[in-house]
Amino acid sequence: MAKVIKKFIEGNDACVDGAIAAGARFYAGYPISPSSEIAEGAAREMPKHGGIYIQMEDELSSMNALLGASLAGKKSFTATSGPGFTLMQENLGLGIMSEIPCVLYVVMRSGPATGAATKPAQADIMQARWGTHGDHNIIALSPSSVQDCYDLSLTAFNLAEKYRTPVLFLSDEVIGHLRETCREREFAPEEIFNRVQPAPGTTQEEFRPYDFSGTMPAPMPAVGDRNLLMRTTGSTHDEKGEFGPGPANINKVTHYLTDKIDKNVDDITIVREYKMEDAEVAIISFGCSARSSMSAVDILREKGVKAGLLQLVTIWPMPEKQIREVLQKVSKVVVAEMNLGQLAKEIRSFNDYGCKVLQANRTDGVLITPQQIIDALEEK
Repeated sequence: MAKVIKKFIEGNDACVDGAIAAGARFYAGYPISPSSEIAEGAAREMPKHGGIYIQMEDELSSMNALLGASLAGKKSFTATSGPGFTLMQENLGLGIMSEIPCVLYVVMRSGPATGAATKPAQADIMQARWGTHGDHNIIALSPSSVQDCYDLSLTAFNLAEKYRTPVLFLSDEVIGHLRETCREREFAPEEIFNRVQPAPGTTQEEFRPYDFSGTMPAPMPAVGDRNLLMRTTGSTHDEKGEFGPGPANINKVTHYLTDKIDKNVDDITIVREYKMEDAEVAIISFGCSARSSMSAVDILREKGVKAGLLQLVTIWPMPEKQIREVLQKVSKVVVAEMNLGQLAKEIRSFNDYGCKVLQANRTDGVLITPQQIIDALEEK
């Protein structure tokens, strides 16, 4: 039976512990509030596990180093917040195009620009989805507890390795600095997904570092492998990794990069339901706002209102199937989020069922309250 250690720690520290337990051995980053504890924890803990921590001069170089270490065969991660995430977007696109697995912990804060650097917000949903240019797809997870920061770190690295893609871990200041008891267990080897390697005996002539024929990526040896030359480029490339700007190949690559996530959405998507079995009204939320939403459900139940919660753990790809099921089932939905309605707009796009979609928003750097959510739901 796996050893379990109970710790009373911050969410940011649980992210570090979870990343290391998942096999991460390289960190490159630059401190920025409210994510700096992840950098500090990585600097302290990575060397104890044979890993490397590097503080870079800025977020652009951090993302470059992250991709380079991943190409060399190391599970790699970084942490940042709004302005730093903005600077990482160009090379996030490089990671997507070159299919380089890595994990970015993004601890959301108030903005834009410097904003209120130590105050919480959840306004980076669209930046996560569309921050880098061109048609592409992305995986983004959102924790709502310190335990999530540990457990979902394994999920994030597994998805990155399995689908050869950067994965975003969209935390927020509340969860990042929240202290709770976290049960840290050693992950069993069969729980940890490591990138697929070429079959033994594969020759250079046979080897293809990319495969656009299906919805799963090609095996990925480390750059520097003695037997196989691994080519990679941010330009549109063919299956050998060589420059391939022809119209047919551009179209093939574009569709493949989106399809490998869209067509595996059932494997990627995680949602949690709370008292939805007989719900007549529902709250849809994520991250720190899901905690307030759960309390709102309990209060409404005490008042005789059959309320339930759909918590989105996977933000991208958006859990369309589960959202549509809720919209079909209930008469009212309130979307609770600490922004002006980024998630609500997406949910309305799925609403073909006459359900009334309401919003509970907060943008002043203070955690949204259960009463605010109840007030939004009770609006006439």
